[in-house]
Amino acid sequence: MSATLNAEAIDRYRFPAADCSRIPYGMYRDPDIYALEQERIFRGPIWNFLALEDEIPNPGDFRLVEVGDTPVIVDRARDGSLHAMVNRCSHRGSIVQRATHGNAKTHVCCYHQWSFDLTGNLVGVPFQKGVKGVGGLPADFDKSCHALRKLRVESLNGAIFGTFSDDTPPLREYLGPVFTHQVERLFNRKLRILGYQRQRIFGNWKLYTDNLRDPNHGGLLHMFQITFGIARLNATGGAKLDADGKHNLSWAAQGGRAGNAEDPGKDYGDTGRGDMNIKLRDPSLLRYHKEFPDDLTLAVTSLFANAALQQIGNTLAVRQIRTRSADEFEIVSTFFGYEDDDEAMQRHRLRKANLAGPAGLVSMEDGEAVELVHRAIVRDGQDHSVVEFGGRGPVRDQENLISDVPMRGFWMYYCKLMGIPTGETAS
Repeated sequence: MSATLNAEAIDRYRFPAADCSRIPYGMYRDPDIYALEQERIFRGPIWNFLALEDEIPNPGDFRLVEVGDTPVIVDRARDGSLHAMVNRCSHRGSIVQRATHGNAKTHVCCYHQWSFDLTGNLVGVPFQKGVKGVGGLPADFDKSCHALRKLRVESLNGAIFGTFSDDTPPLREYLGPVFTHQVERLFNRKLRILGYQRQRIFGNWKLYTDNLRDPNHGGLLHMFQITFGIARLNATGGAKLDADGKHNLSWAAQGGRAGNAEDPGKDYGDTGRGDMNIKLRDPSLLRYHKEFPDDLTLAVTSLFANAALQQIGNTLAVRQIRTRSADEFEIVSTFFGYEDDDEAMQRHRLRKANLAGPAGLVSMEDGEAVELVHRAIVRDGQDHSVVEFGGRGPVRDQENLISDVPMRGFWMYYCKLMGIPTGETAS
């Protein structure tokens, strides 16, 4: 992307408040902004979640993922080491590995059969010397100069992250103590992978990261969650952020505030959100079996910029955001439990998996909400969303669920990486 186009894209929109309490709609719709994000965010100085070690447990195991819209192979080499490389042949640019997962000795491009080892090095070129001294590559062709582009890789408790940048700080430093703890909390022992869900949403990927950092919507949009008390805005909960505001943990816990305990619907009296006294014929779907040393029953840990770690009761998953364009993205969710789960707990986790995903009883509304916003802001890109729940000014931890502050933290860090100036904080 040319420097001129960079400047033009950035200059099109104005953040009038330094605290990002006003977000210009054009930031979600502009294809030039999207292209710049691929360069400065996903290929920039951040750690992108790639996969789980328990998805590639054996030498030769691999999975295909995406960093932004860049196709990437994640694999385990013969010596057990982890590697990630761009899934694009250094010959003509074709996709090399086409199977979504599997076990391989090498990755071979079907177009001209160039082969790469599990670390991404070029190891085989058919007819490199031609036939009978005719054709082939120049005599000084050096395979070592034509490896697949490699990412730096680090793993924390079996969660694999990758970065394109040599300047990205070590993973623990990038996450900070709160979010290092959240990764260690969730991936505290050997996992059992239960399955996957994929969802394509016709909207901008940042509308979804906004949604993840907006605990305010969870107790208003999601009727199942409100009706059956999984997470109501009058209950105990809040949000934690790292020092930059880029990562966020939205949480709710057992005990503590309960709003109006005698009449749980009273606090929702002016919302028109329905009958709080409906009961499930089989309430076991809502049962939470305590399995962590804390009291969190709902914890969504959003890691800048492409992942969310999900605990909704006993359903556990990692959601990875894969961008397609300014107008489309995909969410790939990896559901898991622990290897030492008994059969009853495994069945319970699988049942509760119905709470999340594209048809989830809790979260099916999220994709629709993103698309509703994306369609409505197709024009008037200089107009702004109002992000002021929780107040204006500095970004800090929140002790309640009625807050937009985590969303502002994301945008402040986003503007820093993108080189987008922000105005003076509104009064």
